[in-house]
Amino acid sequence: MRVRGIRPGSARIRSTTGAAAVALLNTALLTVALSACSGGHPSTAGAVAKEGGGHADGRPVTVTVTPHGTRAKPGEPVTVTAQDGTLTSVTVTDARGGHLAGGLSRDGRTWTSDRNAAPGTAYTVKAQTRTEEGTTGDADASFTTEAAGLVNKVDWRPGDATTVGVAQPISLVFDRPVHDKAAVERQLKVTTSNHTEGSWGWMKDWSGKDRVDWRPREYWRPGTRVTLDAQLNGTDSGTDGGWFVRDYHLRFTIGAQQIFKVDLDRKQLTVQRDGRAVRTVPVSGGTPGPETGSWRGTEVVMAKEGTIRMNSETVGLGKAYDQDVDYAMRLTWSGTYAHAAPWNAAYFGRANRSHGCIGMSDADARWLYENAHIGDPFEVTGAETKGTVAVNNGLGDWNVGWDDWRARSALR
Repeated sequence: MRVRGIRPGSARIRSTTGAAAVALLNTALLTVALSACSGGHPSTAGAVAKEGGGHADGRPVTVTVTPHGTRAKPGEPVTVTAQDGTLTSVTVTDARGGHLAGGLSRDGRTWTSDRNAAPGTAYTVKAQTRTEEGTTGDADASFTTEAAGLVNKVDWRPGDATTVGVAQPISLVFDRPVHDKAAVERQLKVTTSNHTEGSWGWMKDWSGKDRVDWRPREYWRPGTRVTLDAQLNGTDSGTDGGWFVRDYHLRFTIGAQQIFKVDLDRKQLTVQRDGRAVRTVPVSGGTPGPETGSWRGTEVVMAKEGTIRMNSETVGLGKAYDQDVDYAMRLTWSGTYAHAAPWNAAYFGRANRSHGCIGMSDADARWLYENAHIGDPFEVTGAETKGTVAVNNGLGDWNVGWDDWRARSALR
Protein backbone atom coordinates (compact mmCIF):
# COMPACT_ATOMS: atom_id res chain seq x y z
CA MET A 1 0.00 0.00 0.00
CA ARG A 2 1.30 3.46 -0.89
CA VAL A 3 0.12 6.69 0.81
CA ARG A 4 1.06 9.85 -1.01
CA GLY A 5 2.29 12.81 1.08
CA ILE A 6 -0.25 15.33 2.33
CA ARG A 7 0.44 19.00 2.56
CA PRO A 8 -0.39 20.91 5.77
CA GLY A 9 -4.04 21.73 6.22
CA SER A 10 -7.12 21.12 8.32
CA ALA A 11 -8.93 18.53 6.22
CA ARG A 12 -9.57 15.02 7.45
CA ILE A 13 -11.19 11.99 5.84
CA ARG A 14 -13.67 9.39 6.95
CA SER A 15 -14.09 6.42 4.64
CA THR A 16 -17.52 4.92 4.01
CA THR A 17 -16.28 1.73 2.33
CA GLY A 18 -16.54 -1.55 4.17
CA ALA A 19 -13.50 -3.21 2.63
CA ALA A 20 -10.78 -3.95 5.17
CA ALA A 21 -7.99 -2.93 2.82
CA VAL A 22 -9.66 0.42 2.14
CA ALA A 23 -10.32 0.96 5.84
CA LEU A 24 -6.65 0.31 6.54
CA LEU A 25 -5.67 2.81 3.85
CA ASN A 26 -8.01 5.49 5.21
CA THR A 27 -6.75 4.95 8.75
CA ALA A 28 -3.27 5.71 7.50
CA LEU A 29 -4.50 8.77 5.64
CA LEU A 30 -6.41 10.06 8.64
CA THR A 31 -3.29 9.76 10.78
CA VAL A 32 -1.30 11.74 8.23
CA ALA A 33 -3.97 14.41 7.93
CA LEU A 34 -4.30 14.90 11.68
CA SER A 35 -0.54 15.06 12.07
CA ALA A 36 -0.39 17.71 9.38
CA CYS A 37 -2.90 19.82 11.28
CA SER A 38 -0.78 19.90 14.41
CA GLY A 39 1.94 22.24 13.28
CA GLY A 40 3.11 24.71 10.65
CA HIS A 41 1.10 27.02 8.36
CA PRO A 42 -1.09 25.87 5.47
CA SER A 43 0.60 25.81 2.09
CA THR A 44 -0.35 28.35 -0.55
CA ALA A 45 -2.14 25.61 -2.43
CA GLY A 46 -4.78 25.34 0.28
CA ALA A 47 -5.91 22.75 2.77
CA VAL A 48 -5.49 19.25 1.33
CA ALA A 49 -6.95 15.84 2.25
CA LYS A 50 -6.95 12.45 0.52
CA GLU A 51 -9.62 9.87 0.02
CA GLY A 52 -8.94 6.16 -0.40
CA GLY A 53 -9.57 4.18 -3.57
CA GLY A 54 -11.66 1.06 -4.11
CA HIS A 55 -8.64 -1.25 -3.87
CA ALA A 56 -5.52 -1.25 -1.75
CA ASP A 57 -3.53 -0.14 -4.76
CA GLY A 58 -6.06 2.45 -6.02
CA ARG A 59 -5.35 6.18 -6.18
CA PRO A 60 -6.80 8.22 -3.30
CA VAL A 61 -8.81 11.39 -3.98
CA THR A 62 -6.97 14.61 -3.14
CA VAL A 63 -9.34 17.37 -1.98
CA THR A 64 -8.05 20.95 -1.91
CA VAL A 65 -9.89 23.87 -0.28
CA THR A 66 -9.13 27.56 -0.76
CA PRO A 67 -9.09 29.93 1.10
CA HIS A 68 -7.37 28.18 4.01
CA GLY A 69 -5.72 28.83 7.34
CA THR A 70 -6.72 30.94 10.34
CA ARG A 71 -6.23 34.37 8.74
CA ALA A 72 -7.43 33.69 5.22
CA LYS A 73 -8.06 36.55 2.84
CA PRO A 74 -11.79 37.36 2.56
CA GLY A 75 -13.57 38.64 -0.53
CA GLU A 76 -12.91 35.62 -2.73
CA PRO A 77 -15.11 32.60 -3.56
CA VAL A 78 -14.54 29.32 -1.73
CA THR A 79 -13.13 26.73 -4.13
CA VAL A 80 -13.00 22.97 -3.54
CA THR A 81 -11.17 20.79 -6.06
CA ALA A 82 -10.73 17.02 -6.38
CA GLN A 83 -7.79 15.19 -7.96
CA ASP A 84 -7.91 11.50 -8.93
CA GLY A 85 -11.68 11.48 -8.41
CA THR A 86 -14.76 13.69 -8.32
CA LEU A 87 -16.85 15.64 -5.87
CA THR A 88 -20.44 14.49 -5.44
CA SER A 89 -21.50 17.27 -3.06
CA VAL A 90 -20.01 20.16 -1.10
CA THR A 91 -21.47 22.06 1.86
CA VAL A 92 -19.92 25.25 3.26
CA THR A 93 -21.35 26.66 6.50
CA ASP A 94 -20.35 29.46 8.85
CA ALA A 95 -20.38 29.43 12.63
CA ARG A 96 -23.95 30.77 12.72
CA GLY A 97 -25.28 28.03 10.50
CA GLY A 98 -25.44 30.13 7.34
CA HIS A 99 -24.68 28.41 4.04
CA LEU A 100 -22.59 29.51 1.09
CA ALA A 101 -24.36 28.24 -1.99
CA GLY A 102 -22.33 27.13 -4.97
CA GLY A 103 -22.11 24.69 -7.83
CA LEU A 104 -20.04 21.89 -9.31
CA SER A 105 -18.22 22.10 -12.60
CA ARG A 106 -19.42 19.84 -15.41
CA ASP A 107 -16.61 17.36 -14.82
CA GLY A 108 -17.40 17.21 -11.08
CA ARG A 109 -13.86 18.09 -10.08
CA THR A 110 -14.39 21.70 -8.92
CA TRP A 111 -16.97 23.33 -6.66
CA THR A 112 -17.12 27.14 -6.43
CA SER A 113 -19.25 29.22 -4.08
CA ASP A 114 -21.62 31.80 -5.55
CA ARG A 115 -20.66 34.27 -2.82
CA ASN A 116 -17.34 35.50 -1.51
CA ALA A 117 -16.04 34.47 1.88
CA ALA A 118 -16.91 37.22 4.36
CA PRO A 119 -14.42 38.88 6.72
CA GLY A 120 -14.02 37.61 10.28
CA THR A 121 -15.92 34.38 9.63
CA ALA A 122 -15.16 30.75 10.48
CA TYR A 123 -16.20 28.29 7.76
CA THR A 124 -16.54 24.52 7.74
CA VAL A 125 -16.32 22.63 4.45
CA LYS A 126 -17.74 19.14 4.03
CA ALA A 127 -17.11 17.37 0.72
CA GLN A 128 -18.35 13.99 -0.46
CA THR A 129 -16.14 12.30 -3.03
CA ARG A 130 -15.99 9.34 -5.39
CA THR A 131 -12.76 7.73 -6.53
CA GLU A 132 -12.16 6.71 -10.12
CA GLU A 133 -12.90 3.14 -9.00
CA GLY A 134 -16.25 4.23 -7.54
CA THR A 135 -15.53 4.24 -3.80
CA THR A 136 -17.25 7.03 -1.87
CA GLY A 137 -15.85 9.03 1.01
CA ASP A 138 -16.09 12.40 2.67
CA ALA A 139 -13.64 15.11 3.70
CA ASP A 140 -13.88 17.91 6.26
CA ALA A 141 -11.89 21.15 6.28
CA SER A 142 -12.14 24.48 8.06
CA PHE A 143 -10.71 27.96 7.73
CA THR A 144 -11.25 31.42 9.22
CA THR A 145 -11.05 34.69 7.33
CA GLU A 146 -9.26 37.74 8.63
CA ALA A 147 -11.46 40.33 10.35
CA ALA A 148 -12.29 43.58 8.55
CA GLY A 149 -10.12 46.55 9.49
CA LEU A 150 -12.76 48.99 8.19
CA VAL A 151 -16.48 48.31 7.83
CA ASN A 152 -18.76 50.02 5.31
CA LYS A 153 -22.46 50.40 6.08
CA VAL A 154 -25.52 51.39 4.06
CA ASP A 155 -28.45 53.74 4.65
CA TRP A 156 -31.33 53.02 2.27
CA ARG A 157 -34.64 54.35 0.96
CA PRO A 158 -37.49 53.53 0.90
CA GLY A 159 -38.26 51.64 4.10
CA ASP A 160 -38.89 47.91 4.05
CA ALA A 161 -42.47 46.63 3.63
CA THR A 162 -43.77 50.08 2.64
CA THR A 163 -46.07 51.37 -0.09
CA VAL A 164 -44.64 54.35 -1.97
CA GLY A 165 -45.40 56.67 -4.85
CA VAL A 166 -44.58 56.13 -8.52
CA ALA A 167 -41.41 58.28 -8.47
CA GLN A 168 -39.65 56.58 -5.56
CA PRO A 169 -36.18 55.26 -6.49
CA ILE A 170 -34.16 52.78 -4.50
CA SER A 171 -31.43 54.89 -2.92
CA LEU A 172 -28.36 53.57 -1.07
CA VAL A 173 -25.96 55.92 0.72
CA PHE A 174 -22.67 54.47 1.98
CA ASP A 175 -20.92 55.41 5.22
CA ARG A 176 -17.47 55.14 3.66
CA PRO A 177 -16.09 55.75 0.15
CA VAL A 178 -16.85 53.21 -2.55
CA HIS A 179 -13.90 53.08 -4.94
CA ASP A 180 -14.73 49.72 -6.49
CA LYS A 181 -18.22 50.71 -7.63
CA ALA A 182 -18.46 47.88 -10.15
CA ALA A 183 -17.79 45.25 -7.46
CA VAL A 184 -20.53 46.73 -5.29
CA GLU A 185 -23.05 47.16 -8.10
CA ARG A 186 -22.62 43.52 -9.15
CA GLN A 187 -23.99 42.49 -5.77
CA LEU A 188 -27.18 44.59 -6.08
CA LYS A 189 -30.10 42.71 -7.59
CA VAL A 190 -33.49 44.33 -8.25
CA THR A 191 -36.48 42.20 -9.22
CA THR A 192 -39.99 43.42 -9.96
CA SER A 193 -43.34 41.74 -10.43
CA ASN A 194 -43.68 43.06 -13.99
CA HIS A 195 -40.08 43.13 -15.31
CA THR A 196 -39.71 46.90 -15.01
CA GLU A 197 -36.81 48.33 -16.97
CA GLY A 198 -34.40 50.30 -14.84
CA SER A 199 -30.77 51.04 -14.04
CA TRP A 200 -28.41 51.93 -11.22
CA GLY A 201 -26.80 55.36 -11.26
CA TRP A 202 -23.92 56.58 -9.07
CA MET A 203 -23.52 60.07 -7.63
CA LYS A 204 -22.25 61.99 -4.64
CA ASP A 205 -25.04 62.43 -2.15
CA TRP A 206 -25.87 65.91 -0.85
CA SER A 207 -23.99 64.84 2.29
CA GLY A 208 -20.85 64.23 0.22
CA LYS A 209 -21.02 60.45 0.63
CA ASP A 210 -21.10 57.94 -2.21
CA ARG A 211 -24.62 57.01 -3.28
CA VAL A 212 -26.22 54.75 -5.87
CA ASP A 213 -29.89 54.86 -6.92
CA TRP A 214 -31.99 52.50 -9.01
CA ARG A 215 -34.84 54.10 -10.95
CA PRO A 216 -37.12 52.84 -13.69
CA ARG A 217 -36.96 54.31 -17.17
CA GLU A 218 -40.35 55.90 -16.49
CA TYR A 219 -42.46 56.25 -13.37
CA TRP A 220 -43.34 52.93 -11.75
CA ARG A 221 -46.53 51.19 -12.74
CA PRO A 222 -49.00 51.19 -9.81
CA GLY A 223 -49.13 47.87 -7.99
CA THR A 224 -45.56 46.87 -8.89
CA ARG A 225 -43.87 44.75 -6.22
CA VAL A 226 -40.16 45.47 -5.90
CA THR A 227 -37.39 43.49 -4.19
CA LEU A 228 -33.79 44.49 -3.60
CA ASP A 229 -31.24 41.82 -2.64
CA ALA A 230 -27.99 43.58 -1.77
CA GLN A 231 -25.65 40.62 -1.25
CA LEU A 232 -22.79 42.78 -0.05
CA ASN A 233 -21.34 40.65 2.76
CA GLY A 234 -17.77 39.84 1.74
CA THR A 235 -17.48 42.69 -0.78
CA ASP A 236 -14.54 45.10 -0.54
CA SER A 237 -15.45 48.68 -1.41
CA GLY A 238 -11.83 49.59 -2.10
CA THR A 239 -9.12 51.76 -0.58
CA ASP A 240 -10.28 53.47 2.65
CA GLY A 241 -13.78 52.15 2.03
CA GLY A 242 -13.70 48.96 4.04
CA TRP A 243 -15.59 45.70 3.83
CA PHE A 244 -19.30 45.06 3.90
CA VAL A 245 -20.10 42.54 6.62
CA ARG A 246 -23.83 42.05 6.09
CA ASP A 247 -26.45 41.76 3.36
CA TYR A 248 -29.46 44.02 2.92
CA HIS A 249 -32.91 42.93 1.84
CA LEU A 250 -35.74 45.30 0.95
CA ARG A 251 -39.31 44.85 -0.33
CA PHE A 252 -41.82 47.55 -1.19
CA THR A 253 -44.92 48.12 -3.30
CA ILE A 254 -45.88 50.96 -5.63
CA GLY A 255 -49.18 52.63 -4.76
CA ALA A 256 -51.60 54.61 -6.89
CA GLN A 257 -50.30 57.02 -9.50
CA GLN A 258 -50.44 60.45 -7.92
CA ILE A 259 -48.60 63.43 -9.40
CA PHE A 260 -48.47 66.97 -8.02
CA LYS A 261 -48.14 69.42 -10.90
CA VAL A 262 -46.93 72.81 -9.69
CA ASP A 263 -47.27 75.65 -12.22
CA LEU A 264 -45.52 78.68 -10.74
CA ASP A 265 -46.48 80.84 -13.70
CA ARG A 266 -50.13 80.31 -12.81
CA LYS A 267 -49.36 79.95 -9.07
CA GLN A 268 -51.37 76.79 -8.66
CA LEU A 269 -50.90 73.15 -7.78
CA THR A 270 -52.98 70.39 -9.38
CA VAL A 271 -53.21 66.88 -7.95
CA GLN A 272 -53.57 64.20 -10.62
CA ARG A 273 -54.55 60.61 -9.86
CA ASP A 274 -54.31 58.13 -12.69
CA GLY A 275 -54.17 61.06 -15.11
CA ARG A 276 -57.29 62.80 -13.76
CA ALA A 277 -57.22 66.11 -11.86
CA VAL A 278 -58.81 65.67 -8.44
CA ARG A 279 -57.90 68.97 -6.75
CA THR A 280 -56.36 72.33 -7.68
CA VAL A 281 -55.15 74.77 -5.04
CA PRO A 282 -53.59 78.26 -5.22
CA VAL A 283 -49.97 78.45 -4.08
CA SER A 284 -47.05 80.82 -3.81
CA GLY A 285 -43.55 79.74 -4.78
CA GLY A 286 -40.16 81.30 -4.23
CA THR A 287 -39.56 84.98 -4.84
CA PRO A 288 -37.67 85.24 -8.16
CA GLY A 289 -33.94 85.35 -7.60
CA PRO A 290 -30.86 83.11 -7.25
CA GLU A 291 -31.30 82.63 -3.51
CA THR A 292 -35.06 82.70 -2.94
CA GLY A 293 -36.43 81.29 -6.19
CA SER A 294 -37.96 77.80 -6.33
CA TRP A 295 -36.29 74.93 -8.12
CA ARG A 296 -37.97 73.55 -11.22
CA GLY A 297 -37.98 69.94 -12.30
CA THR A 298 -39.18 66.79 -10.58
CA GLU A 299 -38.88 66.73 -6.80
CA VAL A 300 -39.97 63.63 -4.89
CA VAL A 301 -41.66 63.58 -1.48
CA MET A 302 -38.86 62.31 0.78
CA ALA A 303 -40.56 62.64 4.15
CA LYS A 304 -43.74 63.91 5.77
CA GLU A 305 -42.34 65.82 8.73
CA GLY A 306 -45.48 67.45 10.14
CA THR A 307 -44.79 70.56 12.20
CA ILE A 308 -41.16 71.67 12.03
CA ARG A 309 -39.12 74.69 12.98
CA MET A 310 -37.74 76.50 9.93
CA ASN A 311 -34.73 78.73 10.44
CA SER A 312 -33.37 80.63 7.46
CA GLU A 313 -29.86 80.61 8.90
CA THR A 314 -29.64 76.84 8.34
CA VAL A 315 -30.00 77.33 4.57
CA GLY A 316 -27.80 80.39 4.21
CA LEU A 317 -30.52 83.05 4.13
CA GLY A 318 -29.50 84.99 7.20
CA LYS A 319 -32.25 85.98 9.63
CA ALA A 320 -35.06 86.08 7.06
CA TYR A 321 -37.31 83.75 9.07
CA ASP A 322 -37.47 81.53 12.14
CA GLN A 323 -40.91 79.99 12.75
CA ASP A 324 -42.95 76.82 13.11
CA VAL A 325 -44.43 75.41 9.90
CA ASP A 326 -47.32 72.94 9.71
CA TYR A 327 -47.96 70.04 7.30
CA ALA A 328 -44.38 70.09 6.02
CA MET A 329 -43.35 67.63 3.31
CA ARG A 330 -39.65 67.59 2.41
CA LEU A 331 -38.81 67.78 -1.30
CA THR A 332 -35.05 68.50 -1.31
CA TRP A 333 -32.07 68.28 1.01
CA SER A 334 -31.41 71.99 0.48
CA GLY A 335 -34.62 72.88 2.31
CA THR A 336 -37.47 72.91 -0.20
CA TYR A 337 -40.81 71.91 1.34
CA ALA A 338 -44.48 71.99 0.49
CA HIS A 339 -46.24 73.32 3.58
CA ALA A 340 -48.87 75.58 5.09
CA ALA A 341 -47.94 79.28 4.91
CA PRO A 342 -50.91 81.29 6.22
CA TRP A 343 -48.72 84.39 6.63
CA ASN A 344 -48.41 84.48 2.84
CA ALA A 345 -52.15 84.22 2.13
CA ALA A 346 -52.30 87.47 0.17
CA TYR A 347 -50.03 85.95 -2.50
CA PHE A 348 -51.64 82.52 -3.02
CA GLY A 349 -52.53 82.27 -6.70
CA ARG A 350 -51.19 85.78 -7.32
CA ALA A 351 -47.42 86.02 -6.81
CA ASN A 352 -44.38 83.99 -5.85
CA ARG A 353 -43.23 85.48 -2.55
CA SER A 354 -41.77 82.66 -0.44
CA HIS A 355 -38.14 81.80 0.29
CA GLY A 356 -38.22 78.86 -2.14
CA CYS A 357 -40.88 76.56 -0.70
CA ILE A 358 -44.35 75.83 -2.10
CA GLY A 359 -46.74 77.50 0.33
CA MET A 360 -50.54 77.25 0.59
CA SER A 361 -53.41 77.67 3.03
CA ASP A 362 -53.74 75.57 6.17
CA ALA A 363 -56.77 73.72 4.76
CA ASP A 364 -55.12 72.93 1.43
CA ALA A 365 -51.83 71.94 3.08
CA ARG A 366 -53.65 69.61 5.45
CA TRP A 367 -55.50 67.92 2.57
CA LEU A 368 -52.28 67.45 0.59
CA TYR A 369 -50.44 66.16 3.64
CA GLU A 370 -53.13 63.59 4.38
CA ASN A 371 -53.29 62.37 0.78
CA ALA A 372 -49.64 62.48 -0.29
CA HIS A 373 -47.34 59.47 -0.14
CA ILE A 374 -43.59 59.15 0.20
CA GLY A 375 -42.36 58.83 -3.37
CA ASP A 376 -45.02 61.04 -5.01
CA PRO A 377 -43.49 63.44 -7.56
CA PHE A 378 -43.86 67.22 -7.54
CA GLU A 379 -43.37 68.36 -11.14
CA VAL A 380 -42.49 72.06 -10.86
CA THR A 381 -42.50 74.43 -13.83
CA GLY A 382 -42.31 78.21 -14.19
CA ALA A 383 -40.33 81.01 -15.76
CA GLU A 384 -39.51 82.52 -12.36
CA THR A 385 -37.69 79.45 -11.09
CA LYS A 386 -33.93 79.59 -10.49
CA GLY A 387 -32.87 76.38 -12.24
CA THR A 388 -33.37 72.61 -12.32
CA VAL A 389 -32.96 70.78 -9.04
CA ALA A 390 -29.74 68.74 -8.92
CA VAL A 391 -29.89 64.96 -9.19
CA ASN A 392 -28.47 64.55 -5.66
CA ASN A 393 -30.56 67.28 -4.03
CA GLY A 394 -33.17 64.95 -2.61
CA LEU A 395 -34.34 62.27 -5.05
CA GLY A 396 -33.75 64.26 -8.23
CA ASP A 397 -33.04 61.20 -10.39
CA TRP A 398 -35.84 62.10 -12.77
CA ASN A 399 -34.10 65.29 -13.86
CA VAL A 400 -31.53 63.24 -15.81
CA GLY A 401 -32.42 61.81 -19.22
CA TRP A 402 -32.58 58.04 -19.51
CA ASP A 403 -29.41 57.61 -21.58
CA ASP A 404 -27.46 59.88 -19.25
CA TRP A 405 -28.85 58.02 -16.26
CA ARG A 406 -27.80 54.62 -17.59
CA ALA A 407 -24.31 56.02 -18.25
CA ARG A 408 -23.98 56.54 -14.48
CA SER A 409 -23.92 52.79 -13.91
CA ALA A 410 -20.49 51.38 -13.08
CA LEU A 411 -21.25 48.35 -15.27
CA ARG A 412 -21.90 50.22 -18.54
